[in-house]
Order: sequence, then structure tokens, then C-alpha cells
Amino acid sequence: MQSFRNGDVRTSLQYFDRANNAVPDNKLTPYLWQRGISYYYLDKFQEGHEQFSLDVKVNPLDVEEIVWDIACLARMQPSKFPVENQMSLPNGKKDRRKIMSTVYSLFRGESGTTEYDLREAGHNGNSSDEFYSLFYLGLYCEIRGETSKAEMYMKMAERSRYATGVGSGDYMSACARVHCKLRGWL
Repeated sequence: MQSFRNGDVRTSLQYFDRANNAVPDNKLTPYLWQRGISYYYLDKFQEGHEQFSLDVKVNPLDVEEIVWDIACLARMQPSKFPVENQMSLPNGKKDRRKIMSTVYSLFRGESGTTEYDLREAGHNGNSSDEFYSLFYLGLYCEIRGETSKAEMYMKMAERSRYATGVGSGDYMSACARVHCKLRGWL
């Protein structure tokens, strides 16, 4: 994971693969959600989709794996949004984090949820909510081909109080930094 945090995504994938191969019968595979993110940043969207599909089987209530899967599918199907064959939470269930319900609805194209709704949810929450709203707005705009907005949101996430403070060790804070670095926004 440190390779990823340092911006060396290719090496991070090699480490994830090595860890996966060290455990018999692919028992570690469904827990390597970070490997799915590395696939995304290496433009290996099919592999990312396959990784997140396995992750959701063992962690069906975590919106982030579903959202990253949608991001991979959207990059493979850029003219279709919402994407076809997207995963969903089990009926009547939701992520324990309130901000994630808005992220989930936006990425799935549900309930008329807009960017504004997610910005407001982040603005009205704590520093973690603010970071996650900005981060996922950046990812959402990227998969929609809105590069200038993606850059604006992702840079705001990378510079947020959460990413530079209490959440600086959070893997997703590292994702914001790596995203900006790989896109040449830093």
C-alpha cells in the first residue's frame, strides 16, 4: 500500500498480486479492494470491475466498492450513464456512513440526485463528509468526461482539512493525492 501512497501504482499492483498469490485458493482476493483502485488508475477497468465484484460479495454494504465498480464500468462504457449491469446494495440496506447514501445515489443515477446534492451533503457534514463528497464528485466528473470539474473537486479534496489533518493517513486521502499527481494536477 505504501507504493500506492507514494504514487507508484504499477508497483502497488505487483505487491497486491504477490500478497494474493501467497494465500492459497485465492482466499485473499475478495478483500483486496485497494488492488481494484490500482487497476482503475492503471486504466485496467475490466480487471478493476472484476476485483470490485468480488469485494462486494464479502462486503455487500460498503458503497465505495460499488461506486468504484461503477467508475470502472463507466470508463469502459463512456457513452452510457448510468452504466448497465451495475451492482447495488441489498434491498433495504445502506452504508453506515450517511454521506455515502448521496454518493451511491449520484453514481447510480437514482432519485434525481445531483452534484449539488452531494456538495451540500459534504458542506453540511463534518470534515470527513466534506472530503468524501469532494473526492467522489471529482471521480464522478471524471467518469462523465468533465475534466475541469473533476480537477477542481479532486484538488479541493486533496487540500481539505480532513486529507491534510486527521484523515491524512486514510487510504482515500492518498487516493486524492495520487489521482491529482497522475493527472498532472499537482
